[in-house]
Amino acid sequence: MDIAEAVAPGDPILVIDNVTKEFPGVVANDSVSIDVNRASIHCLLGENGAGKTTLADILYGVFRPDSGQIRLEGRPLDMASPGDAIAAGIGMVHQHFELVPPMSVIENVVIGTPARQWLDLTEARRRLEEFFADYDVEIDPDAEVGRLSVGEQQWVEIFKTLYFGVEILILDEPTAVLTPQGVTELFAILRRMRDDGLTIILITHKLKEVMDLSDRVTVLRRGRVVDTVATDDVDQLDLARMMVGRDVLLQVDKQRSEPGAPVLEADAIHVESDTGRGALKGLSLNVGAGEIVGVAGVSGNGQNALFDSVVGVRHPHSGTIRITGQDVTTAAPHKIARLGVACVPADRIAQGLMMDFSIKENLVLGNHRSSQFSRAGILNQSQIDAFAAESIESFEIKTPSADQVTRTLSGGNLQKIIMARELYGRPALILAHQPTRGLDIAASEYVRQRLVQERDRGAGVLLMSEDLDEIFQLADRIAVIFDGRIVAMIEPDATSLEEIGMHMAGAGAGAP
Repeated sequence: MDIAEAVAPGDPILVIDNVTKEFPGVVANDSVSIDVNRASIHCLLGENGAGKTTLADILYGVFRPDSGQIRLEGRPLDMASPGDAIAAGIGMVHQHFELVPPMSVIENVVIGTPARQWLDLTEARRRLEEFFADYDVEIDPDAEVGRLSVGEQQWVEIFKTLYFGVEILILDEPTAVLTPQGVTELFAILRRMRDDGLTIILITHKLKEVMDLSDRVTVLRRGRVVDTVATDDVDQLDLARMMVGRDVLLQVDKQRSEPGAPVLEADAIHVESDTGRGALKGLSLNVGAGEIVGVAGVSGNGQNALFDSVVGVRHPHSGTIRITGQDVTTAAPHKIARLGVACVPADRIAQGLMMDFSIKENLVLGNHRSSQFSRAGILNQSQIDAFAAESIESFEIKTPSADQVTRTLSGGNLQKIIMARELYGRPALILAHQPTRGLDIAASEYVRQRLVQERDRGAGVLLMSEDLDEIFQLADRIAVIFDGRIVAMIEPDATSLEEIGMHMAGAGAGAP
């Protein structure tokens, strides 16, 4: 099935002309001008706060620009809603899917049919099956969406958009939930869709994906366009420099580790999930002093349960957990913390910080009863101020004052507050769960270097990340988690992304 009429690639289909969008105190897009060529894959690249998502939301009708103009095939567009965007031929697949899990695939696809349009399920099914056949996607149109894999759900989102005949498809971080094999399959099909006439706008922070997939890339910094270039004319270092404004280290420099005694031993632990099904099913894992063990896996295979079990938020109903030799299987979180365990949670806002507290209050949170920061139950403000000043300087936290309310800071600075607090006291074990998720290149570079420094100091690090490039860069050993078990334990130098991806998908699952 043709996605669009046969078109001549290369000429602009979408023109963004001097678009500006302001929010209170922030200029999100500042006179942005971009030409998007027909039947091409165009990437929007930039750090957090660069204006990528705001621009995509303007194109999808979520926001109206304050000034400037958008033209589609020469026609000015004035969109007040996503419905207007779809009617104009622009669709978007968000990072967080907008599906109804109890409904079937076909029902999810047609759910957005305008009320004035006759709904013909037979014709809808025929078109959907034709789509799937053309692009070699095997999904049952009658399957309940909630029972599909995350990758299959993403295809439902994509085909749901294409069902309404859009000519331009915006994809926001489309690979965040996929295995390496899933990424390869997605990219192959996106290229075929481009060749069939679809224009694709890709939002991603992964430089390798930009180089592998896009035809052209626009780099945004602080709401402004730095440049639009042909992807073949640049490399990853060029793009990183354009994003950040300086040279960036894309690889972490680290020596081979010589692990010491175990600081974490998890032996055959079983943990029930909130739904009553097994979240961890006899998982065994150990981390030695002075090594980083990276846990690789598709989201939802037990990573959260593993993190919660080690920090004491959730207790296993069988198996044992030992930290520096002490049994902590049923210990309370504060007792585990006293053994020298640092925690960098996956959700820095909901789990890691009190957003209405000041920076200095968050920096001592959890340690505020220690003798350094309090005496007879009274906080020692001079010591807190001194520690805050030292932390802000050491961790390069960008703020005018330690009294600044935390919620006003960027994601990278929020993560640095957590790192500064958790690394206080030279912990023996560091649990880092998605430590660079949502961070820009510069902040990610900083966090990764700090984790390696802590490893070199002698700390054991358990790194849980869905970014396989990060796992390969940092880990001394890779533990692949699937369905609540560690199914492989491999050294990075002795494996490949493809092999790790096979284990992540459950191929040949077994004890390591």
